[in-house]
Amino acid sequence: MYGDPTAIRRLAAGLREQADEIRGEADRLVARTDAAGWLGRGGDGLRDRARERALDLRRAATLHEDAAEALDRHAHEVDRLQRLIEEIEDRARGLVDAARNRLDDWVSGRLDAFVPPPPGSVRWLEVEVPRW
Repeated sequence: MYGDPTAIRRLAAGLREQADEIRGEADRLVARTDAAGWLGRGGDGLRDRARERALDLRRAATLHEDAAEALDRHAHEVDRLQRLIEEIEDRARGLVDAARNRLDDWVSGRLDAFVPPPPGSVRWLEVEVPRW
């Protein structure tokens, strides 16, 4: 789950702006048809049709808001998982470094304690050499 939470949140903000613009367009559509002053069945039909379209526009704006909320949730989850990955990575690196240090200390201690017999000595037969 990779992504840039800042970019994701920017997309969500853009969707919210579009939702506001769509709602504003719905409001302007209704206001213009109401202000037209057209009377009779034709005027009533125009206003009814405009209100239906305005309702459709408001539904579209709500869907934009829903998508923005989903993007915000996704950005939050990306943030959470990136922090979790970082924590696990830090712990794993720490464990590896600690193991490496312990191994270095153990190997150094073993090497410091090892006093080799003189070259060609029969005591070389008593030396235990680990097999790797």
